Amino acid sequence: MFSSWLPRPALDVLESDRLLLRGLTRKDYEAWMHLRWVNSQWLQPWDPTDPAGRTPTTTFQQMVRSQRQSALEGTGYCWVVTLKDPHAANPPLIGQVSLSGIQLGAARSASIGYWIDHGHAGFGYIPEAVALVGDYGYAKLGLHRLEINIRPENAASLRVVEKLRFRDEGVRERFLHINGQWRDHRTFALNREDFSGTLLERINESRPEPRP
Repeated sequence: MFSSWLPRPALDVLESDRLLLRGLTRKDYEAWMHLRWVNSQWLQPWDPTDPAGRTPTTTFQQMVRSQRQSALEGTGYCWVVTLKDPHAANPPLIGQVSLSGIQLGAARSASIGYWIDHGHAGFGYIPEAVALVGDYGYAKLGLHRLEINIRPENAASLRVVEKLRFRDEGVRERFLHINGQWRDHRTFALNREDFSGTLLERINESRPEPRP
């Protein structure tokens, strides 16, 4: 499931049968900017914003460097989600999954965030990608607890945690600043001892059998 290159990159590559998750690179500039542009309205209701109203000024190159540095320091990990295609020199980017708020020591916890291209939503790619990242967090980073915070009205995102069988821990009022306001979020969590095997196996078990 986990693979690496030599010399070792800042971020491990994660793979399933359908997906490859990797770190963002400078070569992704055009594909990334296009993906964010075509999905701007789709993502706006769920995107984090600055409570002070400041407009982000980070360049793409700065974002790539920041993500790489965070991975090297072990403070945060961010993968772009790509579809495996043996015939494509550059498999298309379809979304992103991140591990943030990492606490080691006695807590051993982190939060998972994600988004996906509108045209690729509904095919089970994000639950699969989150499963890969979750398995990495448990197995490679030694995490004990993973949580996902979702706005109660985000039905598509709620289906992700339903498929992964995260437990609902209730509402946190005005928890995160999203789309210009402090918004309530429902917290979903999963401890490592809550299940056996891997999250990827869990996702695969929940898929309906293909019709003959």
